[in-house]
Amino acid sequence: MIVFQKIYDEYWKFAFERQEIFFRKIENIFPLTSDPILSKYKFCNAFRASDRVSQFLINRVIYTKETFDPADIVFRIFLFRLLNKSETWKRLSEKVGGIKLSNFETEDYSKALSEIKVESGVIYGNAFILCANKAFGFEKKHNNHLALLDYVFRKSEVYRNILEVKSLKSLFLVLKKLPLIGNFMAYQIAIDLNYSELFDFDENEFTVAGPGAIRGINKCFRDKGKMSNEEIIMYMVKNQDNEFKRLGLKFRNLWGRKLKAIDCQNLFCEADKYCRARYPEIKSNRIKIKSEYKASEKLIEYGYPRKWGILY
Repeated sequence: MIVFQKIYDEYWKFAFERQEIFFRKIENIFPLTSDPILSKYKFCNAFRASDRVSQFLINRVIYTKETFDPADIVFRIFLFRLLNKSETWKRLSEKVGGIKLSNFETEDYSKALSEIKVESGVIYGNAFILCANKAFGFEKKHNNHLALLDYVFRKSEVYRNILEVKSLKSLFLVLKKLPLIGNFMAYQIAIDLNYSELFDFDENEFTVAGPGAIRGINKCFRDKGKMSNEEIIMYMVKNQDNEFKRLGLKFRNLWGRKLKAIDCQNLFCEADKYCRARYPEIKSNRIKIKSEYKASEKLIEYGYPRKWGILY
């Protein structure tokens, strides 16, 4: 394994500064950063669970005042990640009288989502590129996704298989067999499900490198040797303390929680984005950063899975 030192170090510097921005927001310290790239463009947090969409998932979809049974929890998480947009979730919930398996009718949900699309012009978030093929024969993407949910929760035993898994990898393998769900999306949904009380798998047990992470890995390493992309991610997890120390960076983790495999995977994707602007001479199949940073007026009241024991 041979690192491209300049870019490899940039990975850790990015993780440090992005986490500093996270804390400065909480501490109401401005400016958030002196880095012109981080000031201009939108980047995910160092910790996936701190991102706005994940916070909504954790605090408004999973851990709510209303009590849901296990099937409902899996259904809600699955649907939310497919939509990946909190505004759509809130409006859909209003239209159908609360999102739960007992009131799930594909026609009703389809009608509501179609209305939302007319009203707002969009129903999906843009963080993940969802498979848009017509696996269930519908022209509209959301109708295929609703048919997928109908298959998982009504026409098969898949949701029962999900509830019976004994490892994060097994959860991923059940999900990846489904139509419209590729490797990366199966991994993301598995991580989301693992935020709930239904599962308690170690996030370092298993990982999957998404397309963005692979681009980042290829920039950080001149030669991976015999290591897979997933082994590279685990290498970053294992060596985080040493690397921050080597670079003289006092990394403030998530109130005692270190970077996990899902976080290091995401950081490769974000480091790839950052390097498009910082080192444009290093070519890949992505050139520009799509989204510019816009401060939100909606403050986040951070909350994390209860089992993590995070207090701040």
